[in-house]
Amino acid sequence: MRSQLCLPVLWSLPLFFAGCVGPSEFAEAEPKKALLAEKNVKPGINKRFKDPKLSVAWAKRTFEGESREIFLQRHRIAKVLELKPGGAVADIGAGTGLFLPFFTKGVGKTGTVYAVEIAPRFIDHLQELSKKKGWTQVKTVFCTDRSTRLETGSIDTAFICDTYHHFEYPRTTLQSLHDALRPGGRLVIVDFERIPGKSRKWILGHVRCGKETVIKEVLSAGFRFEDEVQVKGLRENYVLRFRRK
Repeated sequence: MRSQLCLPVLWSLPLFFAGCVGPSEFAEAEPKKALLAEKNVKPGINKRFKDPKLSVAWAKRTFEGESREIFLQRHRIAKVLELKPGGAVADIGAGTGLFLPFFTKGVGKTGTVYAVEIAPRFIDHLQELSKKKGWTQVKTVFCTDRSTRLETGSIDTAFICDTYHHFEYPRTTLQSLHDALRPGGRLVIVDFERIPGKSRKWILGHVRCGKETVIKEVLSAGFRFEDEVQVKGLRENYVLRFRRK
């Protein structure tokens, strides 16, 4: 999730010891000029999250509810990343921090977890949560709708869970991820199966495209397909793994 409204708000966000990556640090992560002409593929999908009055309590009930299969299978999903101590992982669309306990444990005290968000309220929440839990390896990153704002060559793994369909500019966002990943780095995408005549009405109306289109877009951004992982308990979501060429 990302927004052009992010940057003016950044200065007002509380900066805890967990860290916050701002725009002045990584100007090189901005979209390349050739991609700036890309059209918005899903206008308005992030409107709720750009709202500075967004309710974190509502988000926790929605994202961390027992009825959500991602929440129920979070342990199994986290294992798919195969994180190693000392590594660097970016949670793109970290939301309420559902996967941070697993990622901080996976990379250990010597690693880094970038919690990337477009929502000002989620940035606040993630910083407060990291301070409370003592996750000194967590750095929040306030992204835009065109760029993750991650430093070039800064991560080994990128994780996108139920957030790819929120990419308003997938080409430029994927380019920023490609640049951020080190050679051979892994990209893991979890998203909804969108199958006309089979998927729920909400999915068909909310999710922009199906798995085949996602794979095509990622491959065109300079990644190679690794595999599709079958995670027990997931019925409406797929799990794809890619590698940076």
